[in-house]
Amino acid sequence: MDEVLADKLRSWAERYNNPRYFAEDPIAFPRRFAQMMTTTQPTLGFEGGEWRPSLQDVEIAAVFAAHFAWGRRAMIVRDCSRLFDEMLWRPYDYVMAGDYRNDNTSIHRTVKWSEVAAICRRLRDFYSNGSGDAEGGTGSRRCTLGTRSLEELSAAEMRTRIFGQKADPKAANKKIWMMRRWMVRRDGKVDLGLWKNSSPADLIIPLDVHVYRQASELGLVTRKSKDFDTAREITAAFEEVFPGDPAKGDFALFGYGVNNA
Repeated sequence: MDEVLADKLRSWAERYNNPRYFAEDPIAFPRRFAQMMTTTQPTLGFEGGEWRPSLQDVEIAAVFAAHFAWGRRAMIVRDCSRLFDEMLWRPYDYVMAGDYRNDNTSIHRTVKWSEVAAICRRLRDFYSNGSGDAEGGTGSRRCTLGTRSLEELSAAEMRTRIFGQKADPKAANKKIWMMRRWMVRRDGKVDLGLWKNSSPADLIIPLDVHVYRQASELGLVTRKSKDFDTAREITAAFEEVFPGDPAKGDFALFGYGVNNA
C-alpha cells in the first residue's frame, strides 16, 4: 500500500476512534450497560432493589443495536430506545422471562416485533442450554454463575442460531462482525473489549454498501461482489496498516467519509 495513503488511514483512525463521535450511535446502547457493569454504585432496579447489568445484558444490547444498525443514526437510536423501554432496560431478564411483544408492527424499518421476539427466543434457548441458574438481585432470577456467553459462537453460528438466517458462507454478515468488533477490540476508547478470549487480529471489517464504496474509492478492494471474500480483502489491506488490529480500519473509513462528504 502507498505510504501516503497508509498515513492518512492511520491519522483518520486515531482521530475518529473517539467516543465523542459515537454518542448518538448504536454502540451507545451496549456501552451504557457495560459502563453500569463497572460503576461502583449499583443501579436501582424496577423492583426497588439494587441491580447491576451482567455481560449477558451487554451482549443482548449489542445483538439488537447491531441488528438495527441500518438507516439514519437518529432513527436507529430512537428505535433502539423504544426496544429497551419495552425491556425495562433489563435485556437479560426480559429475554429469560419469555414474555415478548410479538406482533407484526414495525419496530425499526422492516424489522417487526415478531422478529425481535424470535431472536429473544433463540437467545433464551442459548443462555438456558448448559447455564447454571442462580438467584441474584431482588425480585428477579439472574443467571450469573455459569451463564454462557455469545463469545462461544462463531460468526456463522451467530447467523443461524441467534439471527435465525440460513447458513451462507458467502455472506458478509456485517451486523455480526460489527457486534464482534464492539465486544472484542479493547483499546479502551470506543469499543468495549469484554470478550477476553477472542483476538482483535481475527476480526473482519463489517461490510455494507457504504463501507464497500469507501474502500473502493481508496483502492483497498478490487472485487465487485459485496460478500465475505471482499470483506476479507479489505481486512487484509487494513492488516498492513494496523497489524494485529485490522478492524481499527473501520474508524479510518469513518474518517474518510467525514473528510470526503
